[in-house]
Amino acid sequence: MIPQSQTKARNEATLRRIVLDMPRQKIGEVSRLGMGKPETIPLWYGESDIPTPAFICDAAAAALREGRTFYTHKRGLPELRSALASYMSGLYGTTIDMERVTVTMSGMAAISLAMNAILDPGDNAVNVTPVWPNCISAAESRGAEARRVPLDLENGVWRLDLDRLFATCDDRTRIIFINSPGNPTGWTMDRAQQQAVLDFARANGIWIIADEVYARIVYDGNVAPSFLEIAEPDDPLLVINSFSKTWAMTGWRVGWLTHPAGIGEYLTSLIEYTTAAVSEFTQIAGLAAVTQGEPFVNEMREKFRRGKDAVVPRLRTIPGVTIDEPRAAFYAFFRVAGVEDTLEYCKRLYRETNVGIAPGAAFGPEGEGWLRLCFASDVDRLSIAMDRLEQFMAANR
Repeated sequence: MIPQSQTKARNEATLRRIVLDMPRQKIGEVSRLGMGKPETIPLWYGESDIPTPAFICDAAAAALREGRTFYTHKRGLPELRSALASYMSGLYGTTIDMERVTVTMSGMAAISLAMNAILDPGDNAVNVTPVWPNCISAAESRGAEARRVPLDLENGVWRLDLDRLFATCDDRTRIIFINSPGNPTGWTMDRAQQQAVLDFARANGIWIIADEVYARIVYDGNVAPSFLEIAEPDDPLLVINSFSKTWAMTGWRVGWLTHPAGIGEYLTSLIEYTTAAVSEFTQIAGLAAVTQGEPFVNEMREKFRRGKDAVVPRLRTIPGVTIDEPRAAFYAFFRVAGVEDTLEYCKRLYRETNVGIAPGAAFGPEGEGWLRLCFASDVDRLSIAMDRLEQFMAANR
């Protein structure tokens, strides 16, 4: 029998170098310390502590009882695609045809689908950072280069330098990737900057991938500015969305992609060769969410606002903490003076307090020195977490 160590080495030697070199998920390194333990206060992942509401679960259960468990439409149920088109048309005051909508197995699958359609090895994708690390890896896993354009903290507010963004692009740039509202910062791109980026992309034959999964989690208004409000139907624009955050469906793994209608048939082929389709009963749950879920969206946004108000003011009183109050999403992204290795800091924080937060290093080199706390939880639980966090930070200055 061949020793296991030799088998592992032989198998690794036959994998793609890009895959072998992909970084390990740093949030996962922290969460493995206490995930599932009853004493843990888990504020590391981007999800609320509210389970999916009953009206969505009931719709899925009814679909299962009806036997809706077979292969289905590659790009999604026509009734769900139509409902999503109507939802976005009403939300953004424009007309979006259902032929521009493709249902995907999660927002991450939508990102992968978009990049798979565009990137060849040797191309590059320009990313506004810090950003969720999966976006970077999705490009690099295809043999493309992921370039970074960091946000600047000016007078305590996150800002994007468009001149630097455009200067980072060259004749190998195929994608500008923008996550707005942003994870982890809560930064939101304004209409003027969106228009400037769209004009640049049109002029240079570059695709925009706009990750707008936090669009409904805003604290001034009903929805964040979207590229869909200003783009023409055939513009080089792919908009990523998901049911996960807005309707508390992180575990369901269903999202959607909005795109020019003319590329739908090519997306169908890519889906056929990867996921084949999203399960029908899951899509029925999504249909219930988008057609019946507006009251729940408003309730969730107010819950997140209460969480923000329970966390951000207290962080601001801690000596050495820097934070821009988030205008969207549900994260407090803050810097602690003197902290250089945020992964080790978060591990030690968990071991001593049972409070789990995410290291800023998980979001790229621009995030090192910063920490991300998800405040989409019960206010009482957040209060306990902040008590422990304050004590830990006071003891470790």
